[in-house]
This record gives sequence, structure tokens and C-alpha cells, in this order.
Amino acid sequence: MNALVATNRNFKLAARLLGLDSKLERSLLIPFREIKDECTIPKDDGSLASFVGFRVQHDNARGPMKGGIRYHPEVDPDEVNALAQLMTWKTAVANIPYGGAKGGIGCDPGELSVSELERLTRVFTQKIHDLIGIHTDVPAPDMGTGPQTMAWILDEYSKFHGYSPAVVTGKPTDLGESLGRDAATGRGVLFATEALLNEHGKSISGQRFVIQGFGNVGSWAAQLIHERGGKIVAVSDISGAVKNSKGLDIPSLLNHVKEKRGVKGFHGGDPIDPTSILVEDCDILIPAALGGVINRENANDIKAKFIIEAANHPTDPEADEILSKKGVVILPDIYANSGGVTVSYFEWVQNIQGFLWDEEKVNNELRTYMTKGFKDVKEMCKTHNCDLRMEPSRLELTALQGQLSSEGGKPNPELIGTCHFE
Repeated sequence: MNALVATNRNFKLAARLLGLDSKLERSLLIPFREIKDECTIPKDDGSLASFVGFRVQHDNARGPMKGGIRYHPEVDPDEVNALAQLMTWKTAVANIPYGGAKGGIGCDPGELSVSELERLTRVFTQKIHDLIGIHTDVPAPDMGTGPQTMAWILDEYSKFHGYSPAVVTGKPTDLGESLGRDAATGRGVLFATEALLNEHGKSISGQRFVIQGFGNVGSWAAQLIHERGGKIVAVSDISGAVKNSKGLDIPSLLNHVKEKRGVKGFHGGDPIDPTSILVEDCDILIPAALGGVINRENANDIKAKFIIEAANHPTDPEADEILSKKGVVILPDIYANSGGVTVSYFEWVQNIQGFLWDEEKVNNELRTYMTKGFKDVKEMCKTHNCDLRMEPSRLELTALQGQLSSEGGKPNPELIGTCHFE
């Protein structure tokens, strides 16, 4: 399912459950601003290459807009819109004073040299510098970007506005990154998982985990869960997948990935088909890669009792329904992976104050925010008699699904409420 359609559908369900006024509902669906820029750069061979950059600023009612910038060939307006909207809800759930935004450039960073990536980043920043800012919109890294990308954005932005370290988060430590930021999303996944398991009278120790995606989030989550006694039985990344029913040696796997740049070839487990990773036998499944990977085609085959959404919108609505009927408990992305944006908020605060926290303080504050976030979500579930996704009763869901479709099964524009680029 299209990412924007899925995100809007979940919002519509929550809006109905909360009894939001239809005008407010539609206002919250339509983004504050959408930006689409042509970014043309000279390549190293002297030729010119053009790329399309996007920045969607969804809502600023609670504070400056916040969201990552991703470099990926499949970046498109609908995906960026959906992720910007999810950031609005995520910052609200985390109770940090931000709104939501998201950005990206449709490119394959693996096919560009470092100098080409720098030129592309600087051109994109030149196009949007007057629309971002410390108290307006604060970008961060996402898929295909990292601290170096943020350093280029900071430097280019500062040419126009003076040195402004708080304009981006997730930058190099020497430029003001918060200690603990690199592990923040994975650590937040750990805290979220602990909170959910405690609710069910369980602990991480002894539980069997499968992690799809072994990048920054998945690898940190695996390392921290392993340290707590959890058993990681299978992991996958873009290179392949590996399984060991007795538990993978995570420190050895991390060393292997650092050397080989992928889990493929790791001798501490058996290679498996990466497409089967989601249906491997486990107690807890952590999708930590792309969105839409859990869908109606594979939902019936998922064996996990709990799903922790470390990726953004990894579960399609149709899969939600199937899994709910099976009794699978899903911890939604807007809470489960909010550790990253929470520590980004800490970084922003430190940059504005000019005062650096030690890592222990950062991690303790993150635990506090994640623990309170889970309690707040559970209270809402009790108040509105719904599950963690805020799914209402089956009868109400069926009625709303009829409204969310028009002839031919296409989304009804009146209910989707999106804007179009000029």
C-alpha cells in the first residue's frame, strides 16, 4: 500500500476515535508547506547531473518542524509526505516541542563520489536555506545520509545565516552532536521493548529476537538487546541474512559487518533467504529497514508474538488487521523508534544552551522519556478502549474502510486530503 495512503488511513481511524472535528482533521492531514527543487551539479567527469530534492514541512503547531533527510533512489513526494506526517505524531507521542518534517533527494548515494555528494548537499541547502532554521525546521540524518551530510548542511547554511550549530542534529561530535546520538534510536527501541514486555510480565532476557535491517538502528538494537540477555536468532541486511537458532554472537557479527560491510558470509550462523526473515520463528520481530515490508502477503506467516516497529511504517494496514486477529502485539513506529528524535531534541537544546551533557545523562533522560511515552500511550488505549495502534472495534473499522475507498478501490481524494506540487 502507498505509504501516504497507509499513514492517512491510520490517522483517520485515530481522528474518529478521538472525535476530532472534520475541519481540524483535514487541516492536520494537509502539510504546512511542500518544497520541490531541481538540484543540478557538475560530476567529477565534467558532465552535469540533475536530481530532485524534496522537503515537506507538515506541522509547526507544537514547535519547530523536525525530520530527517534521506538520499535514496525511491524518494518521492508521497513517501516524504507520509514520513513528515509521521514525524508530527512521533514528536507529540514523545512529548518534545517539535512538529514534523521530512526531506530527501532522489539519488543513489552509492553511485556518487564524496565530492559529488558534497556538491549535491550544498546545492540542496542553497535552495532551502531560507525555509529551514533553528526555530523553523531542523533537519537530521536519515537513510543514505549521516554526520558528514549534516556537517555540509551546517556549513552551507552558516554562509547565509552565521554559525548555527542547532540548525541540524546528528552532525559530527566536534560540531556539537550530542553524546549518545549515534545509538539513540536503537537504545530507544531497547527501552520501548522493555516497557512493552514489562507490561506482559516478561523481560528481554531469554526472549528470541529476529531483526530485519542491520544498519545503525538494527545493529545498535541487537547489541543492546544482546547485552540484556536477549537471544538474536536471525538478522538480515541488504547483503543477505543469517540465522542461528541458539543465538548469534552479536559482537562477532558486528566485527564481521564492519569488515565485510554486510552480514553475508558470517560463519557464526547459516545463510537464509533474506525474504524469509520476517517469518522466521521468534518471540519478537523487529523490522528496522524500509516501510511496507509487513503486508497481507506475509502477515499470516509471521510467527512472532510481538512486533517492535523500529522502521517507519513497516506494517501495512491490511497486515495490521491480520496480525490483530492473530493476537500479535504491535508497538507502533511513532513510539518505538522515537529515541532518535528525542536525543536529537537533547542535541538541539545543548547547542542552543552551549552546554554539553555527558552520555550518562543523555541515556538516563532518554529512558525517562521513553518510559513516560509508553505510559501515556497505554493510558490513551485504556481511555479509548483500543490497541496500541489505536485500532477501534472491527465493526467501526469495516465501516471506515468503506469510506476510505472509491470506485475501483482507489483512495478517495476527499478523505486523503493531500496537496499537489506546483
